[in-house]
Amino acid sequence: MTDKEKTKKEEVVESEEKNDEQLVENEKVKAEAENEENVDVKEEKDSVEQLKSLSTEENEGEFNWDAIGKKDSTYSKDERAKLEAIYGETLSTIQENEVLDGTVVSMTKREVVVNIGYKSEGVVSLNEFRYNPELKVGDTVEVYVESQEDPSGQLIISHKKARALRSWDRVNEALEKEEVIKGYIKCRTKGGMIVDVFGIEAFLPGSQIDVKPIRDYDVYVGKTMEFKVVKINHEFKNVVVSHKALIEAELEQQKKEIIAKLEKGQVLEGTVKNITSYGVFVDLGGVDGLIHITDLSWGRVSHPEEIVQLDEKINVVILDFDDDKKRIALGLKQLTPHPWDSLNAELKVGDKVKGKVVVMADYGAFVEIAPGVEGLIHVSEMSWSQHLRSAQDFLNVGDEVEAVVLTLDREERKMSLGIKQLKPDPWEKIEEKYGVGSKHTSTVRNFTNFGVFVELEEGIDGLIHISDLSWTKKIKHPGEFTAIGDAIEVVVLEVDKENRRLSLGHKQLEENPWDVFESVFEIGSIHEGTIVSMTDKGAVIQLEYGVEAFATPRHLVKEDSSPAKVDEKLEFKIIDFNKEAKKIIVSHSRVFEDEHKDAESSTKAKQTKEKDAAVKNMKSKLEKTTLGDVSDLAALKSEMEKNEKENK
Repeated sequence: MTDKEKTKKEEVVESEEKNDEQLVENEKVKAEAENEENVDVKEEKDSVEQLKSLSTEENEGEFNWDAIGKKDSTYSKDERAKLEAIYGETLSTIQENEVLDGTVVSMTKREVVVNIGYKSEGVVSLNEFRYNPELKVGDTVEVYVESQEDPSGQLIISHKKARALRSWDRVNEALEKEEVIKGYIKCRTKGGMIVDVFGIEAFLPGSQIDVKPIRDYDVYVGKTMEFKVVKINHEFKNVVVSHKALIEAELEQQKKEIIAKLEKGQVLEGTVKNITSYGVFVDLGGVDGLIHITDLSWGRVSHPEEIVQLDEKINVVILDFDDDKKRIALGLKQLTPHPWDSLNAELKVGDKVKGKVVVMADYGAFVEIAPGVEGLIHVSEMSWSQHLRSAQDFLNVGDEVEAVVLTLDREERKMSLGIKQLKPDPWEKIEEKYGVGSKHTSTVRNFTNFGVFVELEEGIDGLIHISDLSWTKKIKHPGEFTAIGDAIEVVVLEVDKENRRLSLGHKQLEENPWDVFESVFEIGSIHEGTIVSMTDKGAVIQLEYGVEAFATPRHLVKEDSSPAKVDEKLEFKIIDFNKEAKKIIVSHSRVFEDEHKDAESSTKAKQTKEKDAAVKNMKSKLEKTTLGDVSDLAALKSEMEKNEKENK
């Protein structure tokens, strides 16, 4: 049968069904019409009978107009009064503004009909019972009588007002008796929820909703739950309720049963309850245990979320617990074999391995060559260089590296690796490339008080002693001469291959100028110089050719007796020259002092010369003197004594 034929057949069947339904409807309408006709006939017969009786009464006396439309009473006035009294005793005596208990007799989608034993029943809006979705016919509820009878004769009652009037009594009673009550969660607020309890807005803290942390509070809004009143502040009329207290009471028994069965090494199934930076809390069915971050995996774990997720069901092993079994230590990695046990048995010292840097420290890097198997590359094994450097200068976390196994201890599960061994040791052929007297360009790497450490190439370091930096300058610290990172020319002075040391020099690139200075700065020679610095002990004088000399304070006094000053340019006389010590002592005062001495020496020489001439002249005269010239001799003697006194 084709789809078209099927469709046509279905339309025919549907049409027949509609016809059958229409026939049934017509029969119902016809039956209702007959019933109405029978009712009308009956009412007409009753009216006829009534008219007959009225006409009979009319014949007997005056016509009773009040009897029209009314049926004859079967009771006399006394009987009716008696019956009304009996009926009145069955009705409750109620007062307005009174709270009573009533029974639910019927319910619709909008209203609840409540019987309080009065002559009429009251109607309450269903919204007033939204806190109790389990309300049903036959339940007893409290209502507040607002009015015994409205203009329409209807009893007016309210359940909401009744709850409000009795609420504080009920709440206090629930707290005293630790009663379990129901409440409707109205909305969310800061730190928790607002709950309608007996018409009072109570506070439900977020920590009291459940035993496990709540991540979405909104899912509870609009729900009706059971609570226990845990606190009442009568001064401020605040009520605090808890749902967690009910759960804890139920879990306490389960917890005791579980704890009684705990044993070390036991494997249990649990649910991840909470994740922190230091571990994972697992719910074992009423009792919590902690998996420390180090027990999650044999490998490195930065954060537990890398291994587990919230609400995930996992198997764990019990590692330990205290005497009261309140703290339970769990393990996850212990369910799998240790990676070291499955490490390649043929791996040995000297083999090359590949891995990933997982942790960095100042002293080295940890490399994972297999899940849970790590080796340490110490910073000293990262480069042949001897100067101090940090491991971060060579590697970073996440780097893929190749290394050589240096040590391997399977029992202690320790391994040390090296990456510098992948390159040839530059010190093996040090003498060929860096022989004594060879000149090279190096890089300044570090300073000490006694010299400069430089790097010729990676792994080849050397020291320039401070005395080998300059022929002429007096350097107190290497920082005065160069800077870290600068390039500097050096000469190899000495090679110690065994101790991996190179002695280098910089001044040796030039000839020793002191051989020339010896003839230039002769003792007694005068040179122009500039005072570059001054201390209490003296001053440093800059002479020509970059040579520095030293002068004590007493040699810095000028001719006018004033002291010399820094940056002042003066003449200095060389008073001492020491080639071996490379020291020159100069004096400014000697320049003008010696000039005065030279002038005095010249005057004395002239006087001495004149004296000698006079004495010589007198001697010649004496030789010519005779014994007869005694008077002349005495006069000459007196003259000589006079001249001698004058000279003195």
